[in-house]
Amino acid sequence: MGRRWAPGICAVALLWLAAAAAGDPDPDELERAFPIVEPDYGHTKLRLSEQGLEAIRRIENPIAIVGVIGPYRSGKSFLLNQLLSLSCDKGFGVGHMRDTKTKGIWIWGKPVEMDVDGTKVSVLYLDTEGFESVGKSNVYDDRIFALATVLSSVLIYNLPETVREADISRLSFAVEIAEEFYGRVKGEEIAFEPAKLLWLIQRDFLQGKSVQQMVNEALQRVPNDNGNKYIDEVNQIRDSLAVMGNNSTAFSLPQPHLQRTKLCDMEDKELEPLYVSRREQLKQVVGSIIKPKFVQGKTLNGKEFVSFLQQILEALNKGEIPSTGSLVEIFNKAILERCLKVYKEKLEGLRLPVPVEKLQQIHEVANGEAKLLFDKQHFGKHHAVQSILKLEDEITKVYKNFLLANEYQSSKLCEARFSECEDQMDHLQVLKLPSMAKFNAGFFYCNRTFVMECVGPAKERYDHRMSKMLLKSRALFIKEYNNKLFNWLVTFALVMVVLGRFVIKFFLLEIAAWVMFIFLETYTRMFWSAESLYYNPAWHIIVSSWETIVYSPLLDLDRWAIPIALLLLFWLFYWRCFARRKRGSRSVLPLYKNSHKNSSRPRSD
Repeated sequence: MGRRWAPGICAVALLWLAAAAAGDPDPDELERAFPIVEPDYGHTKLRLSEQGLEAIRRIENPIAIVGVIGPYRSGKSFLLNQLLSLSCDKGFGVGHMRDTKTKGIWIWGKPVEMDVDGTKVSVLYLDTEGFESVGKSNVYDDRIFALATVLSSVLIYNLPETVREADISRLSFAVEIAEEFYGRVKGEEIAFEPAKLLWLIQRDFLQGKSVQQMVNEALQRVPNDNGNKYIDEVNQIRDSLAVMGNNSTAFSLPQPHLQRTKLCDMEDKELEPLYVSRREQLKQVVGSIIKPKFVQGKTLNGKEFVSFLQQILEALNKGEIPSTGSLVEIFNKAILERCLKVYKEKLEGLRLPVPVEKLQQIHEVANGEAKLLFDKQHFGKHHAVQSILKLEDEITKVYKNFLLANEYQSSKLCEARFSECEDQMDHLQVLKLPSMAKFNAGFFYCNRTFVMECVGPAKERYDHRMSKMLLKSRALFIKEYNNKLFNWLVTFALVMVVLGRFVIKFFLLEIAAWVMFIFLETYTRMFWSAESLYYNPAWHIIVSSWETIVYSPLLDLDRWAIPIALLLLFWLFYWRCFARRKRGSRSVLPLYKNSHKNSSRPRSD
């Protein structure tokens, strides 16, 4: 029976041990530095370290972060040990070799509990890898700097000796990155909540002014009455720090000892008394400005802070960011060129000319796409304002060029169609056989073609010219049409008289032709004027018959008049000369039979 229960007892024991192991860690185990962010193999991007994150997740109180940033080998880790009253062998690792000791971002595992405005706050101290060390890209340094800026509620900018322009530029750039990616994670409408900034100048040898005065003077705008572009860039850097507002202070620390490599082996009594005094004052200053970390107006406990860290780090790694080696303006300029290319490609897809409304519509769509792309890829809110203005100016210039090109192509096309219609109207004015039906067909075809093919901004102007030209052509054609038709009918009557009398010898044809001729030449002159004839119903019948003969969709007699006339002449000649001989003297239309042809009466001569 005992053997049967033995496995169950062992299993319960194992579960109990696992539960115990999964509980809160031993406080003594937390009294050391933990990495929370580590570099990847290429020292270009960052990754999270679960070892340090577990130490943060267990914190239930609101968290405050005191972060230290600065150049490598500037004493950041030693400073943190001093603030935590830790020796070098127990606190953050301190190196005296040329390469940097701290890699990535580390925290002190055991938080310092403080009471801030009646709220119990857990303060974590954060050490960062120094920038400007060898074997790393500028982008990596900027990510470390920016991440510390976003995470910290108190940011100590540790600088040796003095404030350089490069230090201001790098801080400005880190604030730009922090503000940018904070907005990408939390939304553009959520304001960035900057850390309290402490300028810490170590080994202060300056005389005559305080370190606060030195920092204030370094951050002042530089007068630029001559509009020097380099001074403008310097002032833009200072403007970008406006988000920090008056949320900064300055402090100085003298050199702790001349033998810097032995600092970790020295006790307080061996250090410079002034340094020890100033260090204690620094602890009080830091303690007085510590506030909980706020995100969207809320404090964060351990789990919430880790989640926020994961979001920011993912955005930093995914986002394409410039480096301080390539200015933000240059980075945004490249993005601006890409956006402008997108806009141009959209408009270049049009086949000019197009209606102004369509060009305006495509412009608005392309402009929206270009600005959307810029919003996704641009960097920095302060620089983006200027860049978006530049983008709008460039788009306006390109759009104006397209408007001019569209105007030119529209004028060119409409002029070509107008000239074609003008030539066609001139041709219709000189028809061999005048035809109102043919003129109307050409008139409407020309007008329809012009309306369909003439597009763009010049259309309205050419529409007016086209209307005037067509109306003038129609009036001129109508004026000449009746006169030409009258003359043609007179000529036709005379031709029919000749054919009926001498060629066909058809008496009725000759009589009809004479009647027509007399009607046109005599009757009209005796009773009506030529103009009044055109309103006579008989004339309308003649015109309708003429139009039916001269022009139809199947046969345009004006084009085929000469070939048809030649064929008729050939047929008459053949019939007159050969066909009658084969059939004898009998005439097909024997109205003009010669009665004297077979007469045997002798000639009188």
